[in-house]
Amino acid sequence: MSVAASDHKGSASQLAALTGFIRHLQSEKRHSPRTCEHYQRDLQRLVAWLADNGLNDWSELSAHDVRRYVARLSRDGLSGRSIARHLSSIRRFYQYLLREGLAIDNPALDIRAPKSGRRLPRVADVDQIGQLLDATPEDPLEIRDLAMFELMYSSGLRLAELAGADLSALDLKGPEIRVLGKGNKERVLPVGRKAVAALQQWLSCRRALVTEGEKALFVSQRGTRLSRRSIQSRLSRWGILHGADQRLHPHLLRHSFASHMLESSGDLRAVQELLGHADIATTQVYTHLDFQHLARVYDQSHPRARRRTTDRTGCEEEEHRAGQ
Repeated sequence: MSVAASDHKGSASQLAALTGFIRHLQSEKRHSPRTCEHYQRDLQRLVAWLADNGLNDWSELSAHDVRRYVARLSRDGLSGRSIARHLSSIRRFYQYLLREGLAIDNPALDIRAPKSGRRLPRVADVDQIGQLLDATPEDPLEIRDLAMFELMYSSGLRLAELAGADLSALDLKGPEIRVLGKGNKERVLPVGRKAVAALQQWLSCRRALVTEGEKALFVSQRGTRLSRRSIQSRLSRWGILHGADQRLHPHLLRHSFASHMLESSGDLRAVQELLGHADIATTQVYTHLDFQHLARVYDQSHPRARRRTTDRTGCEEEEHRAGQ
């Protein structure tokens, strides 16, 4: 992976340093190709901004310039979380430049991204999920799709974990599945009864599709590992075919799994372990979802919380008086 001067703005020295940094991430830090792409994309955006502002050397960037850049990202509509990621990329890059003697300080070190409201993940309720997963598949590919979606909802898998799952990782006698999560951390997850039944159906069809030596649990019509993009497309298609009232995507199933588990058990630590979150603060977002559900129940049920209506005389009365 390299940065071609002909394809991007920036001086030759800037682009050479950026290429060296990406190689450093690949060879020394052993980061995944996807992570390296994120760093490269963020820093190429900075290179373009520097070129527009007449800054042709990495050592010329000051803390004031970084603040101006943050303001520009904000005007361009980036969220606080996205800007924080950009700043993290810049800090990491300047650590490399300092090591290589290409900079004298880290101008992004004390710069913070603007705060933005934390968006709660959307979830589908239990009945909606049940309706979608109780649909009858009509061909081998739909049998595969149902098995994927049942497994994702049953075990709270990330999209990458589902796509990367091998046949050998599945134990239907357990029943459980072994997945490789973020940071190459492995965890073993239980598989529910409905998912086991769907997977058994799929495994009987998989034999006729799979190419020799293919390890993937889920394969395409060509017999090779199904890509993440294909899984996203098939889930969206499944939702359209079976009357979903919102667009279906893999994270919706994972979020729904987490919310439904927390709502039923109240055990935040257990849900953290199942999701593979390193920090429990990441899992705590689901407590807000659970509280919203409880708040709605409270508003609808508590006699002192019910909404009041105004009668023709202007007097306020409860919608449902106790004892009447």
